Amino acid sequence: MRMRRHILFHDDGFMTTAGTWLRNRTYLFRWMGAVLLVCAACYLAAGVGRAQDLEKPVNSIEEDITAFAFGPDGRIVYAVNRPFKTKQYDLEHDDIWMQDAGGKKRRIFIGEKFQRGAAPFTYSVNSFRWSPNGHLILAELFTSTVDDSGKTVDAMMTLVLDDSGKEVKMGEDNVIKNASNATWLQDNATVIYFTEALKPKVLFSYHYTNRAGAPGLVFEGRTFLDSVPVPGTNYNYAVERDRNLSGPPRLQKLQMLAQEDNEIATLDGFESGLSLSPSGTKIAYFLDKEVLEVRDLTIPAKTARVRSGYGVFRWAPDETRILLKRSVEKKSGDLVWITIPPLVAHAADASVDVAQPTPVPIFRGLTFREFAISPDGKFVGVIAVGRRNLAVYPLPR
Repeated sequence: MRMRRHILFHDDGFMTTAGTWLRNRTYLFRWMGAVLLVCAACYLAAGVGRAQDLEKPVNSIEEDITAFAFGPDGRIVYAVNRPFKTKQYDLEHDDIWMQDAGGKKRRIFIGEKFQRGAAPFTYSVNSFRWSPNGHLILAELFTSTVDDSGKTVDAMMTLVLDDSGKEVKMGEDNVIKNASNATWLQDNATVIYFTEALKPKVLFSYHYTNRAGAPGLVFEGRTFLDSVPVPGTNYNYAVERDRNLSGPPRLQKLQMLAQEDNEIATLDGFESGLSLSPSGTKIAYFLDKEVLEVRDLTIPAKTARVRSGYGVFRWAPDETRILLKRSVEKKSGDLVWITIPPLVAHAADASVDVAQPTPVPIFRGLTFREFAISPDGKFVGVIAVGRRNLAVYPLPR
């Protein structure tokens, strides 16, 4: 039998017979091994070690998570999707869990046992907020209730819990109806929250309630677009606009107990995203769906504008950048660093240049549904699309 000869090609284009290939394969494999070792060393030196952090988080919770929040002491409160069936409906009542700083997890609230009257209703947790003392939690719920005609009615409410999961009554109820963007005052007993003044979610009015059961209005007759609390104080920054939407938006500093206000600036526009920097000396917001404005609160005439695209953002600890998720709330998007240019004083009628920095992606450009930076600025928590597990990583530089 005549042996067939096979023609093989090297990458450099030269031909050899099968016999020559067999004699030289040992040398080739050694050469390839050396090249691979050099390439691997270069790969790691180039910073791929940082990318590997994505595969090995410092903390992970493998559940279908709908919302989470870092606590001031290293704990994490999170909600887990829990669907169940009745004879007529498929419902969702999220459970609420707590993970302590050591990683131990426990369920503190069983959603299926949470009922509101006889009508079937479903809910998911939209967000959490911790009290200043770290022992109380506000859980904002998006609810849908079946009315007498069989139609569903959507609403927002805020559930009040302590950190053991016990329901806390604010007056006569353990929920605050029609409440969104709720925050605690420094007494750890009073809650300030928004209710819709112009639907759908256009203008809001301030209300308050407390554990002694004395609800009421705050800054009665005035309407606002957005609000953010100042940590460690009873102040809020808010963007006010009149009910007829005829005047420009105005940035206000509000003392919530005394109901005193101090106008900071008249804004050229306001879309959303009011966010206070970690030091409390700067504030940022979207003027429209493309441009982010940053303002110095100590010298309000000093501003900077960045064409970043729209999304959800958090401040970097050093306040030189923001981490932007390039999508709206509860939708998936990639995470990018956006550098903030120097803030410069401008006259009231002067035009302001819009910087266009190059976005710097993190986590290889993967997309996430939710993210948050820990209070100490050292970690970032992300919820990936799909099964929506929570993973916590060192905050990328």
